[in-house]
Amino acid sequence: MIRAKDNRVSSRVTQKMTQIKNFDTTSIRGQRNVATGLATTEGLNTLKGLNFNNRALLSSVLFAPFSVNGATGEISIQNLTPTNDIAYPSGATHVSFTSAYLKVDFDTTENAIEYSPTVNIPIDTTSATQTLTPAGVPTGTGNDIYVLLVEFFQEINGVQYPLKNGAYNVLNIVEVA
Repeated sequence: MIRAKDNRVSSRVTQKMTQIKNFDTTSIRGQRNVATGLATTEGLNTLKGLNFNNRALLSSVLFAPFSVNGATGEISIQNLTPTNDIAYPSGATHVSFTSAYLKVDFDTTENAIEYSPTVNIPIDTTSATQTLTPAGVPTGTGNDIYVLLVEFFQEINGVQYPLKNGAYNVLNIVEVA
């Protein structure tokens, strides 16, 4: 999260969790909780699409269609042509994609996470499907959360440097189950 967040992410996450808790209509007032709220369609939809960096929304940076395989956590970005399908900052020469598949039990606070290898590609006119497959399926119970990270780099003399401002780096919850 440190590579793609803004200074208001904590307050936004707290706000989302409060909204989700309010979907718990079975517990008495004062004992409503996020876990029960996430058992509702409304609760899941509230968490889905959460951007950790409000300066870089997934929908304003990545324009190529993508799909999430709920069983494996694989995210596939179909026929990505970086120069056409990505809004990239001036000076960026490369873009990287990483995904994560989390299993979070909001009742017990137990969690597990699996990451995909990072896919780093030049920002050019080459069109290809990019597939991000986590190392495994996280163990445990609770909600499945699928996250996508998009980062930008500038290559100078064969070395890639992260762009310091981070304004275009994206971290987004792309699916929740």
